[in-house]
Amino acid sequence: MTQSLLLRALAGETLDTPPLWMMRQAGRYLPEYRELRARAGSFVDLCLSPEMAAEVTLQPIRRYGFDAAILFSDILMVPYGLGRSLRFEEGRGPILEPIKDRSGIPVLDPDTFIARLAPICETVARVRSALGPETALIGFAGAPWTVASYMVEGGSSQDFAALKLWAYSDPDGFSVLMDTLVDATVLYLDQQIRAGSQVVKLFDSWAGAAPESLFEKWVVQPTAAIVRRLATLHPDIPIIGFARGAGVMTRGYGAATGVTALALDSGIPLAMACALQAERPVQGNLDPIALVAGGDALAAETDRILDALSGGPFVFNLGHGILPHTPLAHVEALVARVRG
Repeated sequence: MTQSLLLRALAGETLDTPPLWMMRQAGRYLPEYRELRARAGSFVDLCLSPEMAAEVTLQPIRRYGFDAAILFSDILMVPYGLGRSLRFEEGRGPILEPIKDRSGIPVLDPDTFIARLAPICETVARVRSALGPETALIGFAGAPWTVASYMVEGGSSQDFAALKLWAYSDPDGFSVLMDTLVDATVLYLDQQIRAGSQVVKLFDSWAGAAPESLFEKWVVQPTAAIVRRLATLHPDIPIIGFARGAGVMTRGYGAATGVTALALDSGIPLAMACALQAERPVQGNLDPIALVAGGDALAAETDRILDALSGGPFVFNLGHGILPHTPLAHVEALVARVRG
């Protein structure tokens, strides 16, 4: 069996050619995705259709031969599994009924939770059976702080005022919500791993919204709890942590959570990335706009990252998700340059 480049890099190996995949590599920039999405009904229906979600997951692998496939789903499947209403509206994004205080915190029923999310685990199994051993399969979940932000705010937010107000003013009540999300996330990722995920990633997309006084308690500690518990259940499964926007707090995040590797956003300077790489593998961190720009700018930015980080365990990726208006030819050029 050929071990994938991604698994080798996450195990700490320095490779001549780094593994390459992209956040949101399955999505709206692909014409084949847009065609399938038009037939799927709602976005939630698409995520919960194993046949369609597996097809979407595999589309970028067929087109570009990335070194990893990442499950096509959404970080808000955990609230859905907890029985919260969830829909997506064009131009607004996700809409949930907001939780105002501890009285609205859902109760985790493991049997119901697993049953509601069973289609996603079926997607994982379908994809794993369709991939060769050279292509790793990544499962994922949203980290509790980020998932809580959507549950408390009722959707996307500019200032996260309701989230932070609750965390400041009623930490005991807020901890009940976060403990529920930790338990649910461990259960969800355990099921994904059992279905065939070889790597899991925790997306804390709004980690940067937590000020320093809240960061340790509500970003680091819940993530550390998930990592510890998953390591007990699946000691050989690497965990990638993505604390987007954490800036200088990223180093402490990596050390305190115990994640296997750090995914870095585009705001992390390469000198800092090199220092972080001395402690654990790093992933990142091309600006998605550079990929949209293409040409000399894309080549220069790609080379700058490769020159800085190829001397240690490294996974080439974007600093955030690929943008919908990204030209396909620019993705082709990126793949060729990283592998050239």
